[in-house]
Amino acid sequence: MIITEQAMESQEMKAARSYVKEVYESVISRNPGETEFHQAVKEIVDSLVPVFAKHPQYMHRGILESIVEPERMITFRVPWVDDEGKVRVNRGFRVQFNSAIGPYKGGLRFHPSVNGGIIKFLGFEQIFKNSLTGQPIGGGKGGSDFDPKGKSDAEVMRFTQSFMTELCKYIGPDEDVPAGDIGVGAREIGYMFGQYKRIRGGHEAGVLTGKGIVYGGSLARTEATGYGTVYFVDEMLKSKGLSFEGSTVVVSGSGNVSIYAIEKAIRMGAHVVACSDSNGYVYDKNGINLATLKRLKEIERKRISEYVLEHPHAEYHEGCSGIWTIPCDIALPCATQNEIDEASAKILVENGVKAVGEGANMPSTLEAIDVFLAAGVLFGPAKAANAGGVAVSALEMAQNSMRYSWTFEEVDAKLQNIMSTIYRNSVKAAEEYGHPGNLVVGANIAGFLRVADAMMAQGIV
Repeated sequence: MIITEQAMESQEMKAARSYVKEVYESVISRNPGETEFHQAVKEIVDSLVPVFAKHPQYMHRGILESIVEPERMITFRVPWVDDEGKVRVNRGFRVQFNSAIGPYKGGLRFHPSVNGGIIKFLGFEQIFKNSLTGQPIGGGKGGSDFDPKGKSDAEVMRFTQSFMTELCKYIGPDEDVPAGDIGVGAREIGYMFGQYKRIRGGHEAGVLTGKGIVYGGSLARTEATGYGTVYFVDEMLKSKGLSFEGSTVVVSGSGNVSIYAIEKAIRMGAHVVACSDSNGYVYDKNGINLATLKRLKEIERKRISEYVLEHPHAEYHEGCSGIWTIPCDIALPCATQNEIDEASAKILVENGVKAVGEGANMPSTLEAIDVFLAAGVLFGPAKAANAGGVAVSALEMAQNSMRYSWTFEEVDAKLQNIMSTIYRNSVKAAEEYGHPGNLVVGANIAGFLRVADAMMAQGIV
């Protein structure tokens, strides 16, 4: 019996789908209850079916089975003393997921929601995000269920020093290089770096990124994730003859990523009308006042509700999901995972959204992504659109190694080039593997191939 080429391809695709399904079911059974991790794995593995059909050697070598299993998962106790003298105990986590292309690299998140499953989802995403940057960095993530909100500087210092006393055993400039994430900013990085230096007895600047400029940080690192998200979305818009100029933009969150996405969007001529925090959101028809937002959040550490006290024409609404009911041309979810569900996505589409750029990690559910793609909305997935932060972290590591600092303009130019390259590589991979225009598939494939090829070259490790 003669088997046609089309039928043979069909058999290869069938074998690839069966393989991916088997691996995914194994992930669920071996990691019960870790729903965010399951979601992150499913999005990736479903995208990779055409890769395994075209390159069965990846299946034969068990690359997918290896890549979904962390190389190392560390959990530890973090005891500290509050201002009343009471002993508190939190949990610390670090997942060292994949080091095929470089030392583990990924942020530390301090938030009550942090648990092993959350850290694994973030670390898994980080593998492919870091790969997309083209920099020599592997995937990792960490954090604690400690909540810095409402804590004094002294309490934060005592906690972070205790946290680093244990974490320092597992990190180093050539082993694992943490950075900040939700709840971990310049203050927390500074305290942790000081404790690491105190314990190790040397100034290993490259062990942490997001440091202060005066002790080894990089110019433009603070702005990098937000700026990078806007640069990526701008590439998407230009491909369709659109731009930020004159567009109405909604940005969720009001932390580091959100603030600098707002700043860059405004500089590109956009009209940013809303932002949020974990309590609610602000809508300002005149445009968000960036100076007020920065002072409230970066200096005074107040809630977003305080914004309307200074801008009484603005509206404050309790609850976060309502922000996506505001009509906009461009939506930039920059707060947290799964903040846009299917219902919110449908409202955005009905209100005419043209582009969505994920500044946070996995802020859209799988169902929401399907809504956007089916409606023809330009969609920039997190592992591509928010890779600017870790890209500049890698540039910070490079500067630390050279004992040299680039100017803000030099770093920003490198960031723009990296984001443009990520966009082009994602577009190319999507086209090559039969999903033209689908940047979710394209980014997943482009990120996977670089890691998989490195794993193939290094043997069974």
